[in-house]
Amino acid sequence: MKKYKLITLLLLLLSISTFAQPGSRLKEKKEQVKSLKVAFITNELDLTPEESAKFWPLYNAFEDKQHEIRKQKLKVYMDRADNSIDKLSEKDATTLLNQMESTEEELHQLKKKFITNLKSVLPATKILKLKKAEEEFSKKLLQQYRDKKVRR
Repeated sequence: MKKYKLITLLLLLLSISTFAQPGSRLKEKKEQVKSLKVAFITNELDLTPEESAKFWPLYNAFEDKQHEIRKQKLKVYMDRADNSIDKLSEKDATTLLNQMESTEEELHQLKKKFITNLKSVLPATKILKLKKAEEEFSKKLLQQYRDKKVRR
């Protein structure tokens, strides 16, 4: 759960930092971050060419689906809550909270399926290294963002 919050925060920070920039610049930044992440994870996991060929399609599909779920569902819930949270009835707030919990459960099930799929591609030690590498990459990216913000 902590990882999901960190990734959500990271995505939020990335979108805020690049939101005011033109669309092509935003796409360029996202691609740059993705390339850095691929290089970082590949290096940290020390993937063989065979592992890499099987791993990256699984990982990219997982990331895409995770992003899609967050974009479609969580953003809608948060926008609804942000705009009228004080005006929501208790019943509506409970419904919204249940929908958010359902989405979080969907993300959790997606992660479980991803890990199950990875077990046929990577040894358990590399799957654990993946989790660590993702967290380290997020920390480094967040630190770079903070450093850049301080310099402005």
